[in-house]
Amino acid sequence: MCGIVAYVGNKQAYPIIIKGLKRLEYRGYDSAGVALLNGSLNVYKKQGKVSDLVSAVGENIEGTIGIGHTRWATHGEPNDRNAHPHFSPNGKLAIIHNGIIENYSVLKQELINKGYSFKSDTDTEVFITFIEDIRTNNDCSLETAVRLALNKVVGAYAIVIISEDHPDMLIAARKGSPLVIGLGKNEFFLASDATPIVEYTNEVVYLNDEEMAVIKGGKLSVRTITDVETTPYIQTLDIELEAIEKGGYEHFMLKEIFEQPRSVKDSMRGRVNADIGRVVLGGIREYKNKLFDADRIIIVACGTSWHAGLVAEYMFEEFCRIPIEIEYASEFRYRKPVINEGDVVFAISQSGETADTLAAIEMAKSKGATIFGVCNVVGSSISRLSHEGAYTHAGPEIGVASTKAFTAQLTVLSMIALMVAEQKGTISESRFRELLAELETIPAKIEEALKLNPQVKYIAGIFKNARNFLYLGRGYNFPVALEGALKLKEISYIHAEGYPAAEMKHGPIALIDEEMPVVFIATKDSSYDKIVSNIQEVKARKGRVIAVVSEGDDLISKIADYTIEVPVTDEALMPLVSVIPLQLLSYHIAVMRGCNVDQPRNLAKSVTVE
Repeated sequence: MCGIVAYVGNKQAYPIIIKGLKRLEYRGYDSAGVALLNGSLNVYKKQGKVSDLVSAVGENIEGTIGIGHTRWATHGEPNDRNAHPHFSPNGKLAIIHNGIIENYSVLKQELINKGYSFKSDTDTEVFITFIEDIRTNNDCSLETAVRLALNKVVGAYAIVIISEDHPDMLIAARKGSPLVIGLGKNEFFLASDATPIVEYTNEVVYLNDEEMAVIKGGKLSVRTITDVETTPYIQTLDIELEAIEKGGYEHFMLKEIFEQPRSVKDSMRGRVNADIGRVVLGGIREYKNKLFDADRIIIVACGTSWHAGLVAEYMFEEFCRIPIEIEYASEFRYRKPVINEGDVVFAISQSGETADTLAAIEMAKSKGATIFGVCNVVGSSISRLSHEGAYTHAGPEIGVASTKAFTAQLTVLSMIALMVAEQKGTISESRFRELLAELETIPAKIEEALKLNPQVKYIAGIFKNARNFLYLGRGYNFPVALEGALKLKEISYIHAEGYPAAEMKHGPIALIDEEMPVVFIATKDSSYDKIVSNIQEVKARKGRVIAVVSEGDDLISKIADYTIEVPVTDEALMPLVSVIPLQLLSYHIAVMRGCNVDQPRNLAKSVTVE
């Protein structure tokens, strides 16, 4: 959620930090700030965008060591006072922090009893005050004080601390919130993810949970918070700078919608060969028999990833004949679910850092379940906590509203389902090869669906002022209805709901009148006749129908007010195609309404706190 950038080296830190913070704007935030050391330690912070910060403080602040932050408010409302960085009481330390310190109120009261006062409402100021108090009372080094504090706080954190007394040192630590360190020539870059770093180096170290890094005198050392030295594992970034630029598109979201033919193809590359009837996933080897012999598969995810998991539930049940449960990670972790050693848990997350999903898989893992991760970010927490899994190869996704991650997840989950079905013998050889061959055609069919953009834009213009939308689908297209409604809500702020079409009569039909646009995902499949009846029910009540139909449909086009024809494919793979016009519809409506498409209000790209 919040964004961290820090630098120490020979260059001017401020331009690097500001550029990095702008690269992290997609994560969602409400204020920004920097701390720079140049003889004295100075903090500059401002509610609003990074550009507001630059306008307020200028562009020529000197110093070769500094920290920067974009804040998404948790403790305390968005304002200048609560923005990061935060000083320690003596003004010698400054901290930036992602996450939540759950026992901050207890710590704060103890510190108030000792005579400390606070200028903000944040848990972060409590954190840095606690560190100063430990250092003062124990007469210890800053590194020791930070380590002792980290052993006392409860919650999630990624922190970077700068000290006026140590002009060449940064201290960083993480637990439950990502932090990456870029290694340059006599310089170091720290950030919440790799996007601010890729311009300067391709060598990085991802800190593990409960690790603390000290950068001092041009050297990096990493120890656990229990003071055990560890050897940093240096990874090579596989991100091109162009991938995190807009590339001529007006918004990242539109660019990423149009990247889907490539991202789906990349997610299949080297894994699918329909000619010889093979699916090979290199990340699933040692534990593949656990998957093939699973008594039950539990899918945990949040948001768009949950919708991808719901499609996967249908596929695994149809082709693999394995009992499947799809769970919201945020609910699963707080229930007392029955988990057995024969269970397999799939954790789906674009970032690989979703806090609820991480907590869910840690719980499942502790009960003996085998964890398979499906995520997009190499080196992410979920990929490291999982026993095995598969990356989606969607490339960086900057837009907060997930688009190409959804179709890449569906692609990978489809391959896994087919691999398991073939191994278990629950699918015929002819059907297996038919689906593999069809899967290979999906990138081209998405390309065709993207050509509908002008038509979708026209329809968006008609409905841009609607106050409510209803999205309906059946079977494999029901999760697409949920995803279409979510996209519209996220970026246009129009209330929208997704429902199984048959459930319309159990409540939502009461909402339908001439002011209610109803989007049907009504491609030709096993429930086509039923959904035609549902459309007629809506039309009988003067609802305005937008229908996504199969190419060549000559029935629904006579009933619906507007039809969008997508290429024909197998109904199990149709969500990969039918979702495209819904993504475009939400995008164009949001643009026409003047909304911030890439950074919608109140949302963050990666939800790393509860």
